[in-house]
Amino acid sequence: MPKLSHLMPRVVVAAFAACIAVSSVSAQQAPTVRIRGAIESVDGNTLGIKTREGSDVKVHMTDNVAVFAVVKTSLAEIKEGSYIGVTGMPQPDGTQKAIAVHIFPENQRGAAEGFRPWDARANSTMTNATVAQTVEGTDGQNITVKYKDGEKKVVVPPDTPIVTFVASDKSEIKPGAKLIIFGAAKKDDGSLEANRVNVGRDGITPPM
Repeated sequence: MPKLSHLMPRVVVAAFAACIAVSSVSAQQAPTVRIRGAIESVDGNTLGIKTREGSDVKVHMTDNVAVFAVVKTSLAEIKEGSYIGVTGMPQPDGTQKAIAVHIFPENQRGAAEGFRPWDARANSTMTNATVAQTVEGTDGQNITVKYKDGEKKVVVPPDTPIVTFVASDKSEIKPGAKLIIFGAAKKDDGSLEANRVNVGRDGITPPM
């Protein structure tokens, strides 16, 4: 049997390596913050935002920030095979009643796929999934969406906001415009940084 004294250096090295690995993962995964609000100021790459909750925050955009315009589209654009995000409210029968739907561009297919709680309003959900079937119903369009872990039945009432993302540039970023940042990274010093900004075009408030 090996002596304990011979094993100790290896144990210490292994533990130290494990600590480094955990620290590296933690350092790489900065916590993120979802921000909805209106742009109040633009100073270089720094946005002054009045959030939906009424607070004032500063967000620094990365030099290679991706800017997407959120634009209105129609329910007719949602077809079998479309990759969509459904902001919904759970119904007693297990379906989701859509309060907003956004259609992803083809190059964003698979983005954040799945079903999860959401913060559009109390008890809301988000389902990012592929449309498997769409059928006209009595209360609106009945859509079945499928994602890697399951599927959901969604009812989309006729007055539901339907939007899509259009790749754009910083010309969209101006005071008064409404935006949503899905994941601003919170840095160690408390500052916020975004590598993607989604801005409502023509006065639209991103509904998701």
